[in-house]
Amino acid sequence: MPDAIGTVVVTGGSSGLGAAVAAAVEEAGGTPVVLDRQPPPNGFGWEEVDLARPRAAETAVRRAAAAHGGLDAVVTCAGIDACGELGDIDPEDWERVIMVNLVATAAVVRAALPFLEERRGRVVTVASTLGVRALPAATAYCASKFGVVGFTRALAAETADRIGVTLLIPGGMQTHFFDDRPDEFKPAPDQRLNRPEDVARSVIFALSQPPGCELRELLVAPAAEPSWP
Repeated sequence: MPDAIGTVVVTGGSSGLGAAVAAAVEEAGGTPVVLDRQPPPNGFGWEEVDLARPRAAETAVRRAAAAHGGLDAVVTCAGIDACGELGDIDPEDWERVIMVNLVATAAVVRAALPFLEERRGRVVTVASTLGVRALPAATAYCASKFGVVGFTRALAAETADRIGVTLLIPGGMQTHFFDDRPDEFKPAPDQRLNRPEDVARSVIFALSQPPGCELRELLVAPAAEPSWP
């Protein structure tokens, strides 16, 4: 491939951790291609797509591969939430969390797999500390992120020695992810959160490993992360 990182599809790459990963890919000499409903603010390659529509997500991946002559990696950063008690959350909002966080992760990886296998490429999926620890008023998010953990571990076993697979489990980050939540579901005013740029460096570390050397799981959390362990 033309550089150490190559062409990297980043879901949710227009904001938050996804934007930080896209920027880090470019800084490392790679070519980020963002899959998102909104265009990335820095002019990176972009495929407009609603990731709650898995067939559309698969088509967007194939378009990206065709436009760039293949793919070297996929990083699935897209994520949304719907906080509240199960009986209080609008069912469509609850299901959209599952579609974006879990089903789209599988759809994007499935579409990218043939291209990744051609180059022994890599996948980095993004779960959460709430993918390994459950909290109340978070059934949709926990279900989706527990699913990402299980999906990624099974994918790693299934594709062993064909592609690289890394599960990233981040704790709280300084992003707009919490902006629209009710105050009771926002981080405490004095809670320390990681910068997404710092977490993105762990993604580049995973993507930069030589073939056959696997970082299977990475947990990156603030020192005082309340949802871990």
